[in-house]
Amino acid sequence: MTPQDIAEYVDGLKEHFKELEAQLSDPSIYANPQKSKAVTQEHRKLENLFKSYERWKKVLEEVDENKLLLQEEDDEDMLEMATAELEELKAESASLENSIKVSLLPPDPNDARNIIIEIRPAAGGDESALFAGELFRLYSHYAESRGWKLELLDQSGSDLGGIKSVAFSLSGDEVYSRMKYESGVHRVQRVPVTESGGRIHTSTVTVSVMAEAEEVDIEIDPNELRIDVFRASGPGGQCVNTTDSAVRVTHVPTGLSVASQQEKSQHRNKEIAMRILRSRLLEEKQREEAAKQAADKRAQVGTGDRSERIRTYNFPQNRVTDHRYGITLYDLPKLMEGQLDILLDQIVAIDCERQLEALKK
Repeated sequence: MTPQDIAEYVDGLKEHFKELEAQLSDPSIYANPQKSKAVTQEHRKLENLFKSYERWKKVLEEVDENKLLLQEEDDEDMLEMATAELEELKAESASLENSIKVSLLPPDPNDARNIIIEIRPAAGGDESALFAGELFRLYSHYAESRGWKLELLDQSGSDLGGIKSVAFSLSGDEVYSRMKYESGVHRVQRVPVTESGGRIHTSTVTVSVMAEAEEVDIEIDPNELRIDVFRASGPGGQCVNTTDSAVRVTHVPTGLSVASQQEKSQHRNKEIAMRILRSRLLEEKQREEAAKQAADKRAQVGTGDRSERIRTYNFPQNRVTDHRYGITLYDLPKLMEGQLDILLDQIVAIDCERQLEALKK
């Protein structure tokens, strides 16, 4: 995408920016919190885009000036300073360009939503459960670094300190636009703590990232729900509650079922189960719409489906590979401590280029 292409895209958004400002100045929009949040976020996104674009143009001018200086200057100290400054300007230019390209993409309808993430062990037994716990820890640290709010909705532990399942919500700026890339199957290759022979095992964990649905998004007929209550239990079946406070909610038409036992209150567990169920139903609805409208695009950029193998974490080689975008990093410990942006920044940039190319067709 050339600077001229970017200039044309940015100019084309200025009229839309005025329309958003007009909407925000109308008090009636605040009667619909979801809409006002979406418009506010899009307005802020475009405002930041224009600032980044102006800075980018200035940086490009400074790059040209430094290149000219390098051609004309004879003083070694000045040449050294100009060379160092040129490298810094090039790095800033590349960063700004990536940011601008992301902002040029049409807004995703889920961008203004909070999210619910579910992590479950798949193949690999205890080792899979342990890695599921490590992924939860990774996402918790990452959320903290970005100033997001994490709310634990439900968690079930395993005997060795891993997790059988965990569900939690994240709220804050860009939670969906960043974390949507985590949906799918995560594969780990390492020597398990339970392996005495030092053999490398392969285990898998599934991660589902769902836009959190509001009640107005998904209407659920109470007559189509089956509510079961049972006694909550901990690892190994140990009783952790002496009352039937755990709740399982089943949506009969789809067969989707959600159980919650995190809280001591039956009412609170039902509320959590309904939040997760509603988000799963929204996910299914959006998946069906996407399949009808853009099957070719989904094949190009990845489905985001929880059954798609997206990433491999190879501990002996200190390597993490994202299979959808052809990215390999040799900095696994840093990533596992929550520095997910070292991978996500590259993913977002590649995905952005793909989507912008698709818009040209």
